[in-house]
Amino acid sequence: MRRSEVLAEESIVCLQKALNHLREIWELIGIPEDQRLQRTEVVKKHIKEEGETTILQLEKDLRTQVELMRKQKKERKQELKLLQEQDQELCEILCMPHYDIDSTSVPSLEELSQFRQHVATLRETKASRHEEFVNIKRQIILCMEELEHTPDTSFERDVVCEDEDAFCLSLENIATLQKLLQQLEMRKSQNEAVCEGLRAQIRELWDRLQIPAEEREAVATVMTGSKAKVRKALQLEVDRLEELKMQNMKKVIEAIRVELAQYWDQCFYSQEQRQAFAPYYSEDYTENLLQLHDAEIVQLRNYYEVHKELFEGVQKWEESWNLFLEFERKASDPSRFTNRGGNLLKEEKQRAKLQKTLPKLEEELKARIEMWEQEHSKAFVVNGQKFMEYVTEQWEMHRLEKERAKQERQLKNKKQTETEMLYGSTPRTPNKRRGLAPGTPGKVRKLNTTTVSNATANSSIRPVFSGTVCRSPVSRLPPSGSKPVTTSTCSGKKTPRGLKHGANKENLELNGSILSARTFKGFQI
Repeated sequence: MRRSEVLAEESIVCLQKALNHLREIWELIGIPEDQRLQRTEVVKKHIKEEGETTILQLEKDLRTQVELMRKQKKERKQELKLLQEQDQELCEILCMPHYDIDSTSVPSLEELSQFRQHVATLRETKASRHEEFVNIKRQIILCMEELEHTPDTSFERDVVCEDEDAFCLSLENIATLQKLLQQLEMRKSQNEAVCEGLRAQIRELWDRLQIPAEEREAVATVMTGSKAKVRKALQLEVDRLEELKMQNMKKVIEAIRVELAQYWDQCFYSQEQRQAFAPYYSEDYTENLLQLHDAEIVQLRNYYEVHKELFEGVQKWEESWNLFLEFERKASDPSRFTNRGGNLLKEEKQRAKLQKTLPKLEEELKARIEMWEQEHSKAFVVNGQKFMEYVTEQWEMHRLEKERAKQERQLKNKKQTETEMLYGSTPRTPNKRRGLAPGTPGKVRKLNTTTVSNATANSSIRPVFSGTVCRSPVSRLPPSGSKPVTTSTCSGKKTPRGLKHGANKENLELNGSILSARTFKGFQI
């Protein structure tokens, strides 16, 4: 047997063994029969090539595949190089480490995809940091201009003067930028506070020294802004006013005293509290006295600001209380009934409203004051006493005043009643004639140039004295106002006591009519 045949037989045996081994594996893992047939057919195709592919065609196909693979290798290497260049540029700007990849081998598609994603993330980071850098840089430049500050460090010069694209956008640099901006903003705020304090000082000195408006307008240009030149100009104005203040010591101290009195009123200081500040009453206008007044006004301002909310509440109660007292006074005034235009009804409504709101306001203030006293561990005083004691005292004084007024009215009415009982009441409308019968006018005739009422007077006198009218004793009124002198009597009868009493009165009221007691020839009425 030839050697080739032997090799062929050996190959067949090996193939048979391999197929048997495959079948055993398939059975072991439980592959069904139909799938075994399919797998056997696949093995058969691998062993026996179908078609009539020549060696030359196979070589051509292989060369084509090799060319394609070389092209893919070149493209992948080029993309890798480009990604590495972009990564290097971005990492230098962001101060980040380079992407770790083997540049000698051909990267797989998955490796290239991951690299591309990494570069895209770096671009987003750069854009975000660059935007933040531009915003911070703009604010830094504005602050430096406001402060008239020139960049004096290499970092500040890099930020302000260099190209934006050349600035390293590292996390450390961004943090340093934010810190620099905070420092500049703090300096700007401090400068603004100083300028505002100088302006307040200038306004206060203007008021104390009574600086005219035209002189104030000359400094109006520096009353806004906080730049260095503005601050310098404000300081110069303060120095000028301070020097002027020293020259006008008395005038300034008196102006401070006016302000002190206003704060005393707003803080409801008692007379003892006001007198406790002895320099207020000194007439020795020295620099030391001015300093004492300055210190006192500063302390009083702070005291008012701390208690401002409570003082405003007390002031509101005080105003409501005074309005309530005014309505109470009007309510006891009899002339209020001569009301025109509905004012009386309006006042009554306001008075009733105040009677409801005053107690509520007092309760609210009481709760707030108690809370304040717990926080500050001291009493809140108004006019030298606790507020609620002050309120109670005001209500008690109001009650006593009403009681006193009531007693005065009762005493006045009692005296008026006693007077009327003793002397008779005075007609309320003296201009009208009372007691005359309707349609019976008093006929008047002259008797020896003296006027007397004939019919009405006689008819009124008769029933009063229940007697005959006779010639009455003539009584002449002496110039000195002494008692009249009686000249005669009628028919030897005594004059009734009532007549004598009526004769001594200058005015006699009979039957509702008032007759003047005058002397006639032979008659006295």
